[in-house]
Amino acid sequence: MKPSRLIALWVVPLVVASFGVRADDVSVAVAANFTAPMQKIATEFEKDTGHKVVPSFGATGKFYAQIKNGAPFEVLLTADEETPAKLIKENAAVAGSQFTYAIGKLVLWSAKPAIVDGAGAVLKNGGFDHLAIANPKLAPYGAAAVEVMKALGVHDALHAKIVTGESIAQTYQFISTGNALLGFVALSQVLKDGKIEGSSWVIPAKLYTPIRQDAVILEKGKGKPAVEALMKYLKAGKAKAIITSFGYELP
Repeated sequence: MKPSRLIALWVVPLVVASFGVRADDVSVAVAANFTAPMQKIATEFEKDTGHKVVPSFGATGKFYAQIKNGAPFEVLLTADEETPAKLIKENAAVAGSQFTYAIGKLVLWSAKPAIVDGAGAVLKNGGFDHLAIANPKLAPYGAAAVEVMKALGVHDALHAKIVTGESIAQTYQFISTGNALLGFVALSQVLKDGKIEGSSWVIPAKLYTPIRQDAVILEKGKGKPAVEALMKYLKAGKAKAIITSFGYELP
């Protein structure tokens, strides 16, 4: 056998092995409001890098508790900026890795047309039995909903009608299935191709604290190339275009 052919036989296995080392899975805990955008981003990220996102979706507060109890997440995408900062302070996340990937918008929404008006007067006029919000102790969108109701002076009057979901995803289910006629959800959950089905009021930003959604590398993801690649990808053009297409603002 000629030497040149020997070299050719060894090159292919070495290249395959190197790809196997580079491609990896990234375990990501994702705030429930960001489910649809993250699914799209994960698909594009895998196409472009070979790395695969393994996402879990839920309430930011629940993820914090799980991480503190040793959950094997490597990256956290929250619905606030306080939780990542707290995890860094507690040495459960990597200092210097936190950044805002999106600014969320709150919307009062009903799956039925002509229920929610463009100024939110329905909250004062009534005519409904249940108003759904995410648990304000676990979900920043729920806390924002409480802020809005207090700013409008209707919180006390509506208190008995409020039903809470453990996450913004469950809150959406309450409304979409008709178990609650209306409620507060993330704009990203109801915006389809630039339109909102049913009826809605996009809440003016002045009525609640900005929902700055931050990402952070957790201790279990420290120093891993695939994790670093995902964080870089979230800051790049393709991911940003997906994020804004779901109604989020960018920092």
